[in-house]
Amino acid sequence: MLPPDFLGRLLFLLDRYGVSLLQGAGRTLIIAIIGTVIGCLIGFVVGIIQTIPVSKNDNMFKKIILKIVRIILAIYVEVFRGTPMMVQAMFIYYGSLQYLGVDMTMWAAAIFIVSINTGAYMAETVRGGILSIDRGQTEGAAAIGMNHFTTMVYVVLPQALRNIMPQIGNNLIINIKDTCVLSVISVVELFFVSKGIAGAYYTYFETFTLTMVIYLIMTVVCSRLLMLLERKMDGPDTYDLATTDTLAHTSGMMSYSAKKGGR
Repeated sequence: MLPPDFLGRLLFLLDRYGVSLLQGAGRTLIIAIIGTVIGCLIGFVVGIIQTIPVSKNDNMFKKIILKIVRIILAIYVEVFRGTPMMVQAMFIYYGSLQYLGVDMTMWAAAIFIVSINTGAYMAETVRGGILSIDRGQTEGAAAIGMNHFTTMVYVVLPQALRNIMPQIGNNLIINIKDTCVLSVISVVELFFVSKGIAGAYYTYFETFTLTMVIYLIMTVVCSRLLMLLERKMDGPDTYDLATTDTLAHTSGMMSYSAKKGGR
């Protein structure tokens, strides 16, 4: 028997379905985190390919292959940025089963869909992050004999990563919320579980109040952890510039402080 008051119903649902809601929240986090990580890797690969330099001295075969690959990647980015994830989930899940005979499991379908969707957004983010790095960095790497790949891995991407960290965090938060659309292909995440609970007792307001609170807790905690990671990547407010060349700095060491009026 459901209690007549709002708070009583919340406590009733928590007592009976609290474990199910937490399990759904756990699946949501797993899908969002794994999908964001894989999507970032896809974005880095696409971003590196899109920024491969082409000179007049390059052979025609390289130019043609690179042009074809870039056209394919551009189509991929435009399609997955220009259509809703819900439609993509239906198209990929049922299309792969009907025409390719691929019967994906819940986890495989969920992670694959979130990953390629995130990858499309991250591709443009990474490309912008790479282009934001001073051209002198790539010129200096080329001067010491580094090719495009090694320049990206050891020189450009470590710097670009810090610039795009806020967008990576933003994509994670979006994925935590947008995994709810995967319920259309019966992925048992938080929203799917909530719908079942709400339908069992017709307690839609109470159930989705709990669901909203759980989503809010997940996004707030993740955003705070990402902020701490960004601060860690920034390093301390004070640092030393050391040099082994005593002619360059007669003092041997230079100290910098970010505090106002610091010496």
